Amino acid sequence: MIVVDGSFGEGGGQILRTAIGLSAALGKSVKIINIRARRSNPGLQHQHLTAVKALAQISGARVEGAYIGSTQLVFEPRGLRGGEYVFDVGTAGSVTLVLQALTPVLPFLDRESVIEIRGGTDVPWSPPIDYIKYVFIPIAKRLGLDMEVELIRRGHYPRGGGIIKVYVRPSKKLSAVELIERGSIKRVGGRSHCVKLPKHVAERQAKAARDSLSHLSIPIDIELEFYEPGRDPHLGPGSGIVLYAEADKSVLGADAIGEKGKPAEAVGREAAAKLLEEIESGAALDSHMGDMIVSLACLANGVTRYTTSKLTLHTETVLKIAKDIAGCDYMVLDYGKAKLVEVRGARA
Repeated sequence: MIVVDGSFGEGGGQILRTAIGLSAALGKSVKIINIRARRSNPGLQHQHLTAVKALAQISGARVEGAYIGSTQLVFEPRGLRGGEYVFDVGTAGSVTLVLQALTPVLPFLDRESVIEIRGGTDVPWSPPIDYIKYVFIPIAKRLGLDMEVELIRRGHYPRGGGIIKVYVRPSKKLSAVELIERGSIKRVGGRSHCVKLPKHVAERQAKAARDSLSHLSIPIDIELEFYEPGRDPHLGPGSGIVLYAEADKSVLGADAIGEKGKPAEAVGREAAAKLLEEIESGAALDSHMGDMIVSLACLANGVTRYTTSKLTLHTETVLKIAKDIAGCDYMVLDYGKAKLVEVRGARA
């Protein structure tokens, strides 16, 4: 049994999600200790426990230590089973982070599957659902992950109540990719949304982002999403914006979430500033995609090589876990303002 220390690197939930995701995909048993040891509220919280239970159900795993506050977990998978599943975080915990834990097993399910996840779709410290749709999925498809995401209802902190459906067509294999030179930026797209708030919130977020990016002299198309008073199906108020830059060979993303007392203009400018920083790095992948691609790359046939705007602590942590569990070697080099990452897949 492979033992993973949850206190190393970034010391958060990413270690747990990566470890159990790769464990289930590879059929290797793991024991995770010191879960979220570097957090102010260590141990499993609702979002993490949902990911554990979801993967346990999909992989038929025997699990020890699956309870709120647990700092140690044994996970022994027995075989992947596709089908129709519903997983509910029960709070505003991130549905996209639950999906992140599931991602490594999706290509290897035994049938087409539909997975519904309930919780927060647009919450701090996690990828918004529109980032998954516009950035993660297009890149993941390059490696062979055939999936689509449908947004049923948004969920913001603290009410949650968001719903997504994930449609998976198992490819049974993943293939290495090379994403080094991204080429020219052709256009910027995006989606600015608000729920249970005046529609001008979404409009102001979009305008501020558009104004901040206008010097790029390329098409900028930011869609608006808002709801008429009395016809809004969401549980609580919230807003946010996701931007993405389409290049010749890749796509980069950035986002910002609205908060009480934070002007809509500040939200739009924040997302634009993040996107500009990613563009100026010259990298093919943004810093978030730089760590999200690792689990897929380490399960692929061949060697995946990509540039990312910077090597975050999250990325370093995931690379180490991938090596410990999947046995895939990796290398990181400087590449101008960016970093070049090379991951040799476990099936290479």
